[in-house]
Amino acid sequence: MNNCQRSLDYLGLEIDDLLIDLAASMAEVMKADVNFAQGDAVRPQVLKESDVIISDLPVGYYPDDAIASRYQVASPQGHTYAHHLLIEQSLKYLKPGGVAIFLAPNDLLTSEQSPLLKKWMQDHAQVLAMVTLPENLFRSANLAKTIFVFRKQEEAVVQPFVYPLTDLQDQEDLMKFRESFQNWNKESEI
Repeated sequence: MNNCQRSLDYLGLEIDDLLIDLAASMAEVMKADVNFAQGDAVRPQVLKESDVIISDLPVGYYPDDAIASRYQVASPQGHTYAHHLLIEQSLKYLKPGGVAIFLAPNDLLTSEQSPLLKKWMQDHAQVLAMVTLPENLFRSANLAKTIFVFRKQEEAVVQPFVYPLTDLQDQEDLMKFRESFQNWNKESEI
């Protein structure tokens, strides 16, 4: 963030005031000029389009079925996954060709409600990359997450980068990851 040569506007949107305070403190330590707003990111917002959106998506069901029903990824029965709603909402605020980076459950594309998300993605988003994180980073294996990189739908289709990181302490594995990513980036011309 601090080494970028371009002028950037940062906005953090969070419903929990304690997390806003924590993020603001971190931004202050980093000497980053960031604006924070408290609000429910699933509800409509007045925001300008972004080049990049980054989120550690909350996992679970969104409790307000009336709001959820406004989304294409909404479950026809019962509550909808909040992380699916936030993905759809985030891409509404991306510029064409913009990139969204999400920390999401490993089963994002295979869960019970994933067919709704994948159907929506066909017209709105392309998976650019998936990097599974080592399970030992999480309290239990079923809480493990993957870094998903989506691009707002464009004409050009890119072969996704998929890589299972197994150990962040293994320098050889990290070097293989870096090399694989650089090769993919060159071949994909992103």
